[in-house]
Amino acid sequence: MRTATLLLLLAPALAACGSLLPQGSQASRETRAPARTQAVVTSPQGQQCLSQLSATGSRFDALPDKYYGAGCSALNAVTLQALAGDRSTLELANLGPVTCPLAEALSGWARFGVDRAARQILGSPLRRIETMGSYACRNVAGSSRRSAHARAEAVDIAAFVLEDGRRVSVLTDWKDGDAKEREFLRVVQQSACKRFGTVLGPEYNAAHRDHFHLERSQSSFCR
Repeated sequence: MRTATLLLLLAPALAACGSLLPQGSQASRETRAPARTQAVVTSPQGQQCLSQLSATGSRFDALPDKYYGAGCSALNAVTLQALAGDRSTLELANLGPVTCPLAEALSGWARFGVDRAARQILGSPLRRIETMGSYACRNVAGSSRRSAHARAEAVDIAAFVLEDGRRVSVLTDWKDGDAKEREFLRVVQQSACKRFGTVLGPEYNAAHRDHFHLERSQSSFCR
């Protein structure tokens, strides 16, 4: 892990804004201009977060601050390659840039909330968390307000793959899974509510029927 040298590293450009938006959307058109890059975070608070994230056993690269315009940015961000479970490395799928505080919360939730729940309820350790992405230059659906995704402060969780090969999906197993799978999904959602400011799932609205929205925020909203 290259945390020691990453504070001086300028990483390649992040994925383009609007990756989760339909082609030709207004938000996508607004952000086609090249992003402005600043130095990798060097503030004491940012360095402390990177140190704490390293201590969790996570594998990651720190990224230079990026301002995409139109209210979209990825500041104090990292790319996560893997997280640490109690007994093994936990893989991540389809995850883009996330802020360091979000990555730290995600690492704790994955190990203490998801991996342990998988072993206790489903009888198998966790192997991989499948996401629907993180950073996307877009608004909250149905509003003119920028989403936390536009600041790399949110991640959408779609499914969990266990060491024994089972895949537990929010879309298919929240309602139609067996009793253990339904219990597992509700336990990991409640665990997320202890680590993230905003947690939205299938009970919130139809737009979240297929994922958990986990967001670092000052609020306390779990549904």
